[in-house]
Amino acid sequence: MVDRGYPSNSAVRYVSDHHRLPEEQRFVLLRTIVSADTALRRMAKAMRLHTLCGRAVFVDGFNTLITTESLLGGYPVYLCDDGFLRDTRGFFRSYRASKITVCAFSEILDLLAHARPARVEVLLDQQISRSGELAKEVRGLIAERDLPGEARCARDVDHQLKVCGSIVATSDGNVIDAASSVIDLPGEIARERGISTLLVL
Repeated sequence: MVDRGYPSNSAVRYVSDHHRLPEEQRFVLLRTIVSADTALRRMAKAMRLHTLCGRAVFVDGFNTLITTESLLGGYPVYLCDDGFLRDTRGFFRSYRASKITVCAFSEILDLLAHARPARVEVLLDQQISRSGELAKEVRGLIAERDLPGEARCARDVDHQLKVCGSIVATSDGNVIDAASSVIDLPGEIARERGISTLLVL
């Protein structure tokens, strides 16, 4: 239906109501399904790890972190129509760091250190509880890897990512649509570690 011009929210609601899908399955569809045109536009912006060398990378902190945590923690992660990985842990506002958080950020930063970008900017939503403490911890992880860069909190993370003019690490569809170049770091981690992801058929 999305390829016939229906908005994705309306198409998912129609299909979900018709098949009486539970709320969790509706959320999966909302996260994974996009029109073919949108998918192709997003895929055209997707960069691979080796292309980051010598370039600035802005990281959508919580977006990338939560998906990586889901990968490492064995939670469902889906390969979506646009080629990006997304999880369905819909608790962004109530996010709390856990024992896997440092491990997940270490995986992300190890990957970036291997790619040797010119600079890494990790942006964390200031509205999320204890984001300042997490930014401090991430700064330490960045320093340990001799990565040029910073981790900081901001109230307008999405806006800063959309206008930064650099490669953006995110799976947020709205940010991808506004950015010129994007990388899916959880996708790179999944490929490197051989972690299987789910498909909605």
